[in-house]
Amino acid sequence: MSIDTCKNTNILTRFKYIINMKASKKYTPNEKEKYMCAKHKTYFKKRLNDWRNEIIETNSKNLYFKEVDHEISSPDIIDQASSQTEKTVEMRTLNRQRKLLSKIDKALKRINDNTYGYCEDTGEPIGIKRLIARPIATLSIEAQEKHEKNEKIFAED
Repeated sequence: MSIDTCKNTNILTRFKYIINMKASKKYTPNEKEKYMCAKHKTYFKKRLNDWRNEIIETNSKNLYFKEVDHEISSPDIIDQASSQTEKTVEMRTLNRQRKLLSKIDKALKRINDNTYGYCEDTGEPIGIKRLIARPIATLSIEAQEKHEKNEKIFAED
């Protein structure tokens, strides 16, 4: 393949990427289109990547500001308890966000595997409205309700 052909291929690839990105900013999937068509996948991939980047950026800023804040340990026991409570809440938040990042990464992997948008239990489509509301959903509404009902039954035993 000649250098000019490679350049043209790279330019075409970049052009398609830019067009897809611009289209996905204005575009919202609807149920009239074929389920999980290329437009849907591009939309959800961008949305998940944006969400992922936002979480990482927020965590980075929070960690930076924590390092900048040189709070000296107070001899006052109430201040120490308050500080410990704040640290516990921050650790829980970071843990939740770490789990959320993992779910986002799994959703992105499912997009690449062409299994995104389909229920893990039944294989049925999850539905566009549900995915717009919760892009990391892995179960259809019916399967999720069944799962929660079973969880509640086992919790009561």
